[in-house]
Amino acid sequence: MPLDTPLGPVAARVTALNDRYRHHAATTVLRHALGDPDLGRVALVSSFGAESVALLHLVSVIAPDTPVLFLETGMLFPETLAYQTELAARLDLRDIRILRPDPALRAATDPYGALHLTEPDQCCALRKTQPLEQALQGFDAWITGRKRYQGQTRSALDFFEQEDATGRVKINPLAHWEPSDVAEYLLNNRLPRHPLVSKGYPSIGCAPCTSPVNPGEDARAGRWRGQEKTECGIHFTQGKIERTPS
Repeated sequence: MPLDTPLGPVAARVTALNDRYRHHAATTVLRHALGDPDLGRVALVSSFGAESVALLHLVSVIAPDTPVLFLETGMLFPETLAYQTELAARLDLRDIRILRPDPALRAATDPYGALHLTEPDQCCALRKTQPLEQALQGFDAWITGRKRYQGQTRSALDFFEQEDATGRVKINPLAHWEPSDVAEYLLNNRLPRHPLVSKGYPSIGCAPCTSPVNPGEDARAGRWRGQEKTECGIHFTQGKIERTPS
């Protein structure tokens, strides 16, 4: 059962929001989402990855004071850290909140930084899921960069959806964008790509678990290559893990 909040039942609010903005463009959805009282306190969660700059730029134009939550797992590429610093300054993002794993928990569960080699799901929980969940406790809704083209589980993705068991709403303003829309937006606004994209990394996560992708491979073939794992576990819908692009 979805949780009720002071803003009202989650399912009812999600239905009303999708009906209200169903035929609007991404910019309009985002602009209204950042000021709609039905959504309450809103944050943007960004990996500062391969396609992140488009949504970050949109937010910077509409509401640069929006809290931006960035998961610094301690295992990111140096290029990602430099890119995050560059974009924060270039886009004048005024409330970047860097999330890190709990030091005591990290020392207890991954003292040698090798947990990803034996228990990758636990590593993601330690470095991503738990810090994000803690940070989101102060918000009623959060913005993601997910899009329908990113997989079958997202083929019917709406602008607004219910997050299981938390009472929060997830906002997906780019749900209907295609890869060409992202590329065109970056070109028209002269936005810098993540430096690893040109080196064969169309999807970018932690350095030990990300490798270049060969021509013809799926964009996420380089994530946890050689393992059954394909998801980090941040996104859940109806109790199922969804893919999390970076």
